[in-house]
Amino acid sequence: MTDAGKKDPMLSVIIPARDEAASLIGAIPEIIGTLDKDMIPFEILVVDDHSRDDTETVIAALQAREKRVWRVANDYPQGYGFAVRKGLDVYKGDAAVIAMADISDEPADIVKYYRKLQEGYDCVFGTRFSRQARLTGYPRHKLALNRLGNWLIQLLFWLPYNDVTNAFKCYRRATIDGIQPLVSCHFNLTVEMPLKAIVRGYSWCIVPTNWHGREKGLSKWKIKELGSKYMFIILYIWLEKMLTLGDYKKGKYWLKEK
Repeated sequence: MTDAGKKDPMLSVIIPARDEAASLIGAIPEIIGTLDKDMIPFEILVVDDHSRDDTETVIAALQAREKRVWRVANDYPQGYGFAVRKGLDVYKGDAAVIAMADISDEPADIVKYYRKLQEGYDCVFGTRFSRQARLTGYPRHKLALNRLGNWLIQLLFWLPYNDVTNAFKCYRRATIDGIQPLVSCHFNLTVEMPLKAIVRGYSWCIVPTNWHGREKGLSKWKIKELGSKYMFIILYIWLEKMLTLGDYKKGKYWLKEK
């Protein structure tokens, strides 16, 4: 509770999951334990992205024991971006953090995000590439492409942030409303959301976060998506920044907060 007796904002942990039964069994209880320990009000929303394994069964068993866990089927076409967008259509919290089903990002860092929101920031971004962060098990070829892509984004947008492509980020509900419409269908959504928030004038901060390679299941990230899909969304938002003269800035026109 806050000093004035007002309830703390509820955090929605949105987890897109495609064939992630093996990971979710351990990931969800770990997230629950971490958030309960810090007395953070939350829900965990798993978006089942057309899974072909026992993902639905696993979520049902978890939900039977913990009512703050629930599942929604992705009724958009299959794809990471579509799954996250489905979660953003139906989440119930005052803020949302996008987390991976393989729990490669540590649940303790969700707590860091939440505390930063309480300081007044509109969004909180993590970086795995900080002296205060631990990065283990990251494939070398993927790391090289990641560094190149983030360097390009930093150059185009003049950003001091070196991990824009990381999916693991946190946003207030007003920010999520203000960056609509989201158009990315796949992992390029990880770039669209933070860049739109930055370009549209929402406040943000960076915290170091730890990352380790998945222990179960298969990664859904494909190198080929670093091509046209990522480049399209980067240039799309860069053009908004350069040509709209701030029409979509926080507080202007139809985005004005009531």
